[in-house]
Amino acid sequence: MVPPVVLLEKPSSAPQTAPRHGATVRHVYDNLRDDILRRRLGPGSRLIENDLTQRFDVSRGPIREALRRLAAEGLIEHVPNRGGTVRRLTKTEMHESFEIRIELETLAARLAAQNNDPVARTAFRNAIDPVFDDAPRDFSFYLAENTAFHEAILTLAGSKSLHELVDRLQLTLLMGQVRDRVSEDVINTSVSEHRKIVAAILNHDAESAGAALRAHLARAAGLALA
Repeated sequence: MVPPVVLLEKPSSAPQTAPRHGATVRHVYDNLRDDILRRRLGPGSRLIENDLTQRFDVSRGPIREALRRLAAEGLIEHVPNRGGTVRRLTKTEMHESFEIRIELETLAARLAAQNNDPVARTAFRNAIDPVFDDAPRDFSFYLAENTAFHEAILTLAGSKSLHELVDRLQLTLLMGQVRDRVSEDVINTSVSEHRKIVAAILNHDAESAGAALRAHLARAAGLALA
């Protein structure tokens, strides 16, 4: 039985003409990846080759290569020559991903707090500025803000290898699967925790930044695995 498809916003049904030659696969891959990470395509959504060739106005070759790349990244389960399905993570997979991510991002927060590069710190302040906005947030807006927040910390941490390792764990994909548990109170608590982490980083307090980030992700893991 195919799990129900959950969409926040339907992908456009109008043909999306891709760039020619080598850029074609990248165009298809980027659009599908964005649909998945922004939950326009939720866990269990099917990606059918015929539909995708019409949507992107391309042959099957670029579609198949884009799906192969998405599968290699862990975003979909790919059936060669047929299409794919957006991954629905098991509780064991979610538990393992959070367990690893907590350790990696705790390190990232510590490194970010220790970074004294004025240019990098200014870029960080600009990137995380939305967390201080008191306006109400819906899930879609919060998801984008949350992704940008964690990305900003990883960027300020300054470790390319660490950044790549965390990206493979797909926090956005994890959070997308627990959308029904993310209430307004949960979002407000998360935003408050974000502000605490930012304060520690800007104060060069590596220990507090690491501890606050660890507590933040541990709470998120508890929510996801409940």
